[in-house]
Amino acid sequence: MTQTNVLRVERNPALIRSQVLENLRQAILDRRLAPGQRLIERELVELTGVSRTSVREALRELAAEGLVTAIPNKGMVVTSVSPEEARQLYQVRSALEALAGRLFVAHATAAQRRALVRALERVERQAAKGGPILAAKDDFYDVLFEGGGNEALRAVVGGLHARVSMLRSLSTSVPGRLEHSVKELRAIVDAVQASDAEAAAAACARHVEEAGRVALLALAEQNAG
Repeated sequence: MTQTNVLRVERNPALIRSQVLENLRQAILDRRLAPGQRLIERELVELTGVSRTSVREALRELAAEGLVTAIPNKGMVVTSVSPEEARQLYQVRSALEALAGRLFVAHATAAQRRALVRALERVERQAAKGGPILAAKDDFYDVLFEGGGNEALRAVVGGLHARVSMLRSLSTSVPGRLEHSVKELRAIVDAVQASDAEAAAAACARHVEEAGRVALLALAEQNAG
């Protein structure tokens, strides 16, 4: 499938803005629009088939999410995450997700615990098919953070989501990472089912730390190339 076909937006006035935003966001997360790539409005209008106003609104939203950056005398470019920025993001994620695991054990209902198991099963099914698992992992984390019952934590994590997603797409593309990622999520669920808050916190932190290690190696290789 060509990039033109992937980015093309269907003609539905009520959905055009959200479709443009979602198509461009996904192209960035899939790295079809590469870090550092200049985003020229005229070209995006041609690719999506929508108005310049719709494209401009989508780019503003992506800038607010941190996925694109305005560069003086150059315009909008896809945001590049440096190794140091990535290291700091993973440090923060590790602490936040460890807290999420601890809070989930302390506060989640029986229904939320079952929902976490079902979310893991969806990740496992997707991984077994060899397909992308980020959407399924998003569902897993939605359950995890909701079950913890801490809205402030969810808000902070939500603010990091877009930039973290760029790194997650990079780390999961590394050969072998997918299988390890699923095992790490299984360890989180096992700790939850044992009602072991500290083990859940440790498993959440370990999952992030391993993802960070792989992402930093991939970034270093990408920069060297």
